[in-house]
Amino acid sequence: MERWEIEAKLNRDRAWLLETYAALSADDLFRPCTPSEHDPATMWSAADHLAHLAGIEGSFTRMIRDFLGGSRDPIAFYKNADGSARTAEQAMAAVHEMTEAWVRQHRGKPFSAIVALGQEARAETLALLASLTGEQLALKLPEAPWADGSIGGVLAVNADHGRMHYRWVKEGWESSRDA
Repeated sequence: MERWEIEAKLNRDRAWLLETYAALSADDLFRPCTPSEHDPATMWSAADHLAHLAGIEGSFTRMIRDFLGGSRDPIAFYKNADGSARTAEQAMAAVHEMTEAWVRQHRGKPFSAIVALGQEARAETLALLASLTGEQLALKLPEAPWADGSIGGVLAVNADHGRMHYRWVKEGWESSRDA
């Protein structure tokens, strides 16, 4: 994927995400819609999903910077603190725990504050994108399961991530309406 294609995709999908969430009523924005992957007794709202997107985008830029800075384990979810390997289940549990902590930290903030979280994360993404060479964009991020695993692909997947979460929000509302 070319640099301009990544930027265009990120900008197009960010605009869609902002317009879509801004069109929600306050009731819809903050009402429960999906169970947390970490603690199914906790329900996430659409606003929680939006905050989650900013947290993950920030994590992706950290992983890429760590890798380019020489880290041999930039994703860091596949190993325990002692260096032993985690199972796929253990790795996903660590991801869900990190995500839940981020969402809890930002739960209840007004919509504009959550949007600002995403703006900060997107600004970091775009600054990182601007700093990378074409060769760096094509490098594979070790153990990255997202997109094609390349740095460019991981940056671009932030766009798809928002649409996926909004689909889950809508499905959550539909299932609660049908219950």
